[in-house]
Amino acid sequence: MSAPAGAASCDLLLTNATVLTMNESLEVYPRGAVAVTGDHIVAVGDGLDQWEARERIDCGGRVVMPGFVNAHTHVPMTLVRGLADDLKLDVWLMGYIMPVEREFVSPDFVRLGTGLACAEMIRSGITSFADMYYFEESVAQATAAAGMRALCGQTVLKFPTPDASSYEDSLALAREFIVKWKGHPLIVPAPAPHAPYTCTAEILRACAELAVEFDVPIHTHLSETLFEVDQWRKTHGMPVVPWVKKQGLFDAHVLCAHCVHIDEGEMRTIRNAGAGVAHNPSSNLKLGSGVAPVTKMLEIGVDVGIGTDGPASNNDLDMFEEVRLAALLAKGTTGDPTVLPAQQALLMATRLGARALGIGDITGSLEPGKRADLIVIDLNGVHSIPHFSRDPHAISARIVYSAKASDVSDVMCNGAWLMRNRQLLTLDEQALSDGAREYAKKIDAFLITREGSVLKKLVAIGGAVETESFEVQVKARIASDAPVFVALESKEITVIRSAHYHQYDSYFSFADPGQGRLRYREDEFLDEKGTVTNVRARLTLTGEAREGQFGSVILSRSRYLAPATHSRRFYREYFRPASEREVEKERRRWLLVYRGVEFYVHLDRLIAPARDGYFLEVKSRTWSRRDAQDKAAVIMDLLQVLGASADDVYAEDYVDFGG
Repeated sequence: MSAPAGAASCDLLLTNATVLTMNESLEVYPRGAVAVTGDHIVAVGDGLDQWEARERIDCGGRVVMPGFVNAHTHVPMTLVRGLADDLKLDVWLMGYIMPVEREFVSPDFVRLGTGLACAEMIRSGITSFADMYYFEESVAQATAAAGMRALCGQTVLKFPTPDASSYEDSLALAREFIVKWKGHPLIVPAPAPHAPYTCTAEILRACAELAVEFDVPIHTHLSETLFEVDQWRKTHGMPVVPWVKKQGLFDAHVLCAHCVHIDEGEMRTIRNAGAGVAHNPSSNLKLGSGVAPVTKMLEIGVDVGIGTDGPASNNDLDMFEEVRLAALLAKGTTGDPTVLPAQQALLMATRLGARALGIGDITGSLEPGKRADLIVIDLNGVHSIPHFSRDPHAISARIVYSAKASDVSDVMCNGAWLMRNRQLLTLDEQALSDGAREYAKKIDAFLITREGSVLKKLVAIGGAVETESFEVQVKARIASDAPVFVALESKEITVIRSAHYHQYDSYFSFADPGQGRLRYREDEFLDEKGTVTNVRARLTLTGEAREGQFGSVILSRSRYLAPATHSRRFYREYFRPASEREVEKERRRWLLVYRGVEFYVHLDRLIAPARDGYFLEVKSRTWSRRDAQDKAAVIMDLLQVLGASADDVYAEDYVDFGG
């Protein structure tokens, strides 16, 4: 028995139970008891039958064990569960989740989503979790009202979020949140810099300083995808973990979510820093991020917990599924069925998970002095029998490999019952479900409208310049570039600036021509020697090709421009064009003045589709039909000065040329 000397009474005594303590000795009591007074455990073990208790509960041989610790999630995202599945992480996150969050996330959204998540987690035997989201105070309020324990991380990013217009605002929110909630019996407040690729070195340092100032942890994502890690090595010349260490992140206790792609050196850095890792097997598999090297991390001594991740990328908050999958993945990826045995998997979901969150001193195991965070599991369902008793530790295997969330009958957190006999006591499931359905209708309507418009999809992912412009332009084919350079030296023309590019264009066309054509362009800036000095990517959405024509001069409409902050592959998967064409060219570009009018002149050598000679393009912006007509006459004169004639004019765009 484990109990303080002289203890003989308690508020609650759970008897006739198979008690899994998950303590350092991993003690199991086949006919044990747990004594609770107030919010904490006062005794665990055999021989407590003589204790006096205000309330005595006969567990009928059911299992009593620590509540699960969900080491990483985003609980309000229950309201976007199933929103956009079977997509790559960047398309899923940047193309769908974040646009919907910008439109809908509010304190009301967050409270409702958190309440729904808490109901699901309690039914899954979870008593503690680590969250990262927006309006995190609303997460904390809803969590505390549900009676659960949580590490709540206020998200900090380098771009605007639903609750902050700048990183400075996010950091200020984090500070206010920490000051208000520090010392709460259920909530541990924390700053949560989302990830190195969505933050800056300055943001990481500021978050670390804030965490150290208030002695609270940090919650962040690290090394989730191979693409992220490869890009980090190319950009910074080192892996992600040593880079964040260089920024001082590990000055605080850090909960590192994912760590799918880290090497042994990085694992040792995490261990030596006393940081924890949240392993999210379902989410990593569903998003194709990979499988974290959990076996090696545990071997090195890292505190690794298990998380569900958000319900939009899992799509549930069922810790029984996660624990089982964690054990099976370790065996399947190593080819060794003895690695990560059931008892160790349960340890990750309880005591190790609590240590990873930095709350291992108060929860994660059933020991005198720790908070009364416990669950009761009924293993008498047909999927869990028969029971073999020759090995007392076989109970762990029954829980990991056979038990279901529906087997949890009772849940207690901080000495208070949250569920008794499978009935929730602190939450109204029907009201939460009804509220979730109402949000789903609104989100559906938003996305249905957006998905029908390429323009709205472009605006949704941010950065689009929503001003329309018109251009008068003419394109001519010329055999030699010599006349152009001669003309540029003449007194009739004043050159304002010039540039030299190698351009790679991908044109996305859609089944509905009225959607326009989307061009993804990568510009390589070339110096006088032809060496690449800079690279830029942009998106241009053009309307239907022609608004009008003045002789050989076309009046065209260029609708929206946006920086291309993602890869070509991202836009292909996000916009899903009906067809795609590639154009490659070398371009010289001049901004010049001719007869008092500013013109852009492009001298292009077409590489693909290959063509002999050169193409000369002259264009000017315009805002009225009269202005366009006047400039059309001047443009034809300039074309002749540059060495081309009306007979050389080409009406086709490069993308429309044959191969």
